[in-house]
Amino acid sequence: MSDSARQEEQGKPKIIVDDDWKAQAQAEKEKLAQQPAAPKPAVGETPDTDGEARQLPPASFATLVTSLVAQTFYALGGMEDPQTKRRYVDLELAKHQIDTLAVLEEKTRGNLSPDEKALLDRSLYETRMQYVQIAQRI
Repeated sequence: MSDSARQEEQGKPKIIVDDDWKAQAQAEKEKLAQQPAAPKPAVGETPDTDGEARQLPPASFATLVTSLVAQTFYALGGMEDPQTKRRYVDLELAKHQIDTLAVLEEKTRGNLSPDEKALLDRSLYETRMQYVQIAQRI
């Protein structure tokens, strides 16, 4: 009985040695060597998990305000922690973020466009109302 027949009887996979795979592997290696290397991300860009460069939003007043609002809602349990997949409530941190928005309102008074002022007013109102609702539940 041959070795391959014994392997099949014992439930082991049959191994077939074929020289074609070597030629195919070499051809693929040469093909990859001829392809241009992927461009490196520019400064300020971070490669994403799928290899695409992540684009950050432009720095602006709206980006600053929405960032503070997102941090506030995170502290109020409105978003789950991406690592633990749990929601946490930290009223002290939420209050600090709301106070930071209030300082921003005070320091920019008279210097905002109507759209920027409306965004800040709406953000302060929504974060304060959410804070009160969560604080009353706890």
